[in-house]
Amino acid sequence: MMKLENRIRIINEEWTDIYYLLHYIDKENLTHQAIRLLQYIDKNKETTIGDLAKHISTSSNTASEHIKRLIKKGLVTKQRSEVDERKVIVKITEEGKHTLHRHINLDEAKLKKVLGSLTDSELEVIQKGFLILSEGAKKCLP
Repeated sequence: MMKLENRIRIINEEWTDIYYLLHYIDKENLTHQAIRLLQYIDKNKETTIGDLAKHISTSSNTASEHIKRLIKKGLVTKQRSEVDERKVIVKITEEGKHTLHRHINLDEAKLKKVLGSLTDSELEVIQKGFLILSEGAKKCLP
């Protein structure tokens, strides 16, 4: 029986190989922090600068500077909350969603080549495995 630590190492190696080989090649030069911010904004409604600062463990001033750069690139907007006008909400734009997609997802054309050669039962095993992993990952969040 394989130890859990060995399984973790192997899964991590396979995961990074899959991403390395099947990711989009994108010209948009964004930092890792910028991608993390875009992901958070995309996944959470009513996101404030304070929320973003907590998410990346930095000051509100630093998070605000990151957001200013993303606004200049047209990837996010800031607007007053309709519920509480004292709050400024950061929202992802359609261009931001497109850019985020190309930075965090696998290239569908490459994935289609790989998955197209598999049997239905192999595809079901892969899909079920990813579903189990995704559900477990969601339980890790506070």
